[in-house]
Order: sequence, then C-alpha cells, then structure tokens
Amino acid sequence: MAGHSKWANIKHRKAAQDAKRGRLWSKLIREITVAARLGGGSIADNPRLRAASDAALAANVPKDTIDRAIQRGAGGGEGADVEEIVYEGYAPGGVAILVEVMTDNRNRSVAAVRHAFSKHGGNLGTNGSVAYLFNKLGVASFAPGADEDAVLDAALDAGAEDVDSDEDGSMSITTPPETFGGVVDALSAAGFVPDHAEVTMVPSSYCDCDAHGAQRVLRLIDALEDIDDVQNVFSNASFPVDALEGSAG
Repeated sequence: MAGHSKWANIKHRKAAQDAKRGRLWSKLIREITVAARLGGGSIADNPRLRAASDAALAANVPKDTIDRAIQRGAGGGEGADVEEIVYEGYAPGGVAILVEVMTDNRNRSVAAVRHAFSKHGGNLGTNGSVAYLFNKLGVASFAPGADEDAVLDAALDAGAEDVDSDEDGSMSITTPPETFGGVVDALSAAGFVPDHAEVTMVPSSYCDCDAHGAQRVLRLIDALEDIDDVQNVFSNASFPVDALEGSAG
C-alpha cells in the first residue's frame, strides 16, 4: 500500500519507547537479569544476554546498571520465580498481536492483557493462533541514504541471512538470533553502524491498515505496553506514514 514504510514503523516504535523511558529501562533490566539466569553471565556465550545488553545500551541504560543486573541474574537468586509467557490475539482489522510477558503471577498478567484487548476492540486468542505468522530474527536497519551496494556486500560477507530494501531507500538485514551480535560487530567494523538493531519477532506477512485502523491498533499496542508485566508487543501491522506522524506515540 502506498505510503507505508517499515522504517517509519521502526522510528515510531523507538520514539514511543523513548517516551516511556523509565518503564522501558525496568523491562530491559528484567530481561537482562532473566537472560543471565537462564544462559549464564557471559555476554560472549549467551546470545540472548548480548541482545538484551545491546538493547539496554541503545536505550542509554548506564553500563554499571547493566553489569549489576547480569551479576544478580547469574547469581541464580533474582528472577527465579519469574515465568515467561506469550499471549496471542488480534487487534481491530485482523492484525495479529504477540505479547511477551515476564511475571511472577500468571493470573494477574492474563487478566490485564485480556482487559487491554477487550477495551480496545481486540480479542485474546488461544496458543498458536497467530504465533505461526512470526519468526524470531535479528534485524539491523539502516535509514534511507545508506550506500545499498556497500552495505549489501558487507552484510553478506558477515554472514547475514537476508537483506531487504524498502521503496524509501531504507534497508533491513536479518540473521538468526544466535549470529546476530557477530554480524552487527562485523558491519560496524566495516564502517556500517546500523541505525537500529534488535532481536525481534518478524512477521512473515503484513496486514495493511488505513489511517483510522492504524490509530485503533496503536491504542491497543500502547495499552499492552503500559502493563508492567509486558516485555514486548509485536504485530504484523503495516501502518501508513501519515498515521504514525499523527500519532501521539
């Protein structure tokens, strides 16, 4: 659909996260702690911890705060009672939604997630209802204006799995989560530092929204992200640029 841009979607999500910096920091630190508990405190040997630490640094979380979270998690105490759950559902217009939760109280979390879906015109689904539409991948994105040929060559040499160019000139490089850190390091060493890099859930297909539908979906996503137990919200929505520019975030 004309006027849609993956890069605009990325910028909007980052701006919305930055606007909620205090809550974002808490979620990033919680992810670091759990990642260290599950996979050990070595960033070099724990891809999930590497991704979480990089995301925290990108959000300007102080390095000593990150280090303390790693130490707490690797110590095996903090976060031991936290359960990871993924809820699935649909936003208005049939947009698929994945909600990643970390909680010490499953009943509290599911009640809050169900309420957000219901209040904003969505439906909480059953396990497997939309998960098949997403793949976990590392994504490094470059804003319009990057030298596409040079970035492409460097990405493939670094072991990237796929390179996608959008109509606006932006680029996205995808890799398996396990090799993402190494690919980003190789790109950076070659002089190509991504404008945005994360391990995320990437839709296999997108659901186009018009301006009105986009606002309804964005309100649901905002409500879900405001829940303390929610770590991440993913959707397969493709928003028109004018809807993102008009959103309060």
